[in-house]
Amino acid sequence: MRNIPLLAASLAAITACTPAPNAEVTKSRPIPVTEPAAPAAAFLDPVAGLAPVASVRHSPADLTAAFMGLGFRLESGRELPYFSRFEGPITVALTGNVPATAGADLDRLLQRFRNEAGINVRRVSPGEAASVTIEFSTRRELSRAAPNAACFVVPNVSSLAEYQGNRGTYRVDWTQVRERKTVGIFAPSDASPQEVRDCLHEELAQAMGPLNDMYRLTDSVFNDDNFQTVLTDFDMKILRAWYSPKLRSGMSKPEVAAQMAGIFGTGGPLNQDISITPPAWKDLIAVALNPGYGTARRKAAVERAITMAHAQGWKDSRLAFAYFANARLLVGSDRVAAVAEFSKASSIWRTQPGGALYVAHIDMQLAALALTNGQPDQVLRFTDRAIPVIRGAENHGLLATTQLIRAEALDMLGRKAEADRLRVDSQPLARYGFGSEANIRARTREIGALGLSGLFRG
Repeated sequence: MRNIPLLAASLAAITACTPAPNAEVTKSRPIPVTEPAAPAAAFLDPVAGLAPVASVRHSPADLTAAFMGLGFRLESGRELPYFSRFEGPITVALTGNVPATAGADLDRLLQRFRNEAGINVRRVSPGEAASVTIEFSTRRELSRAAPNAACFVVPNVSSLAEYQGNRGTYRVDWTQVRERKTVGIFAPSDASPQEVRDCLHEELAQAMGPLNDMYRLTDSVFNDDNFQTVLTDFDMKILRAWYSPKLRSGMSKPEVAAQMAGIFGTGGPLNQDISITPPAWKDLIAVALNPGYGTARRKAAVERAITMAHAQGWKDSRLAFAYFANARLLVGSDRVAAVAEFSKASSIWRTQPGGALYVAHIDMQLAALALTNGQPDQVLRFTDRAIPVIRGAENHGLLATTQLIRAEALDMLGRKAEADRLRVDSQPLARYGFGSEANIRARTREIGALGLSGLFRG
C-alpha cells in the first residue's frame, strides 16, 4: 500500500510560517515578524563540514535479513505463514478510467522487471484474463475502501466491486494465500502522472513480491516514508530473488531461510539494525505527519517518537525520519531548532544505503528556509547539491519544486534571464509531478511567497 505522497505536504511546513503577501503592503515595508528573526549564521549550511554521502552496499547478510523481513510480515505487523508468488508467466491489464500516461509508464516498468529482475511478465489487452488487474477509480471512490492509501493491492480479486463484496473475508486475506493466481491493484484515476507512476511501481512490485514495508530500508520503495518513488536496484535484487528457482509458493519461513545462502551468497557482516519497528512508533509518526491532528498533538507525538527511537537504540533511518518530522513541525515556530533537527537527520542519512536522496530532500527544505531568510547564495548551494540527485531519482515533482526555489534565488541576485529559463525548464516536470495547471500555479505561488518574504526580510 502506498500512502499519501510526502511531497504534497513537504513545502507546506515552510510556507505555513510565511505570511501571505499583500502586494500593496509588502512593497512598501517588511512583513511583520512575530518570532525573533534568526541570525543569518543559523541558516548557513549545517552539514558543510561533513563527509560526502557514503556509498553503502548491502552485504549478503543484509539482503537476507531484508528479504525475510519483507517476505513474512504484512505492513499491519501480522505474520505471513507462507511464502507466496505467481508460478509461471504473469500478465497485467489496465482497466477503468486509465490515465493518459499510465500505459507508457507501465510498459517501461514491465521492461525493467524483465531486464533487471528476470520476471516473465507482460501486458495484455483490456478484457483478456490477467494475473494482475490494475483498476483506476477516483480518489473519492478509493477512499471509501482505504481512507489513508493513495493505492493498494488485494489478493483474489480483479475489481474494486469484487473487493468490496468480499471485504473482511478469508478470500482477500493475504495470510491465507499460498500461491498467487489473481491480484487486484486499485489506483487513482484523478492523480498526477507521477503519483500514478509511483503507485504502479510499488503496488505492482508488491502484487508480485514482498507485501511489507520497513522504515529502516532507505534505498527501497518498500518503505512507508515514501522518499523513494521508483523501484531501486535493491528492490530489483529482492524481486529477482523472489522468483529464484530455489523457492516455490507455499514454503515456510524456515524453508525459505534455508535457501538464502544459495541465493544471496555468504560473507560480509550484518550492517543493518534488523529490529522490528513497533506499531506504536509507526502510529506516532502517522500522527506527527497528519495536519488534521493539530500542532500540539503532532508535536507531542513526534517527541515521543524520538524518545522511543533512542530507547530502541536505533541509529538508522527510523531515528533520522523522526528528526525530519520534528524539523518540519518546528519550521513555523523555531527555524534555528528546525535546521538543527534537519542536520541531525541528514547526518544519519549520509551513512545509509541510498541516503543521498534523503539528504537532497533536506537540502530542498533548507533551500526554502534560506530563501525565506533572504539568503539567495545559500539557496544556490543547497540546490546545486540537491538537483542532480533528485533528477537521478526521477522525482519530477520534487525536482520542479527545487528548481523553482532556485529560480527565486536567481531573481534575488538579479539574474532574471537564468531564472526565467529555469522556470520554463521546470514546466514539463511540474505538469508530470503536480498534474493540473491549478496545482502548478498553487505551488509556484507558494514558492514565490517564500522569495517575497525573503526579499523584505533580508
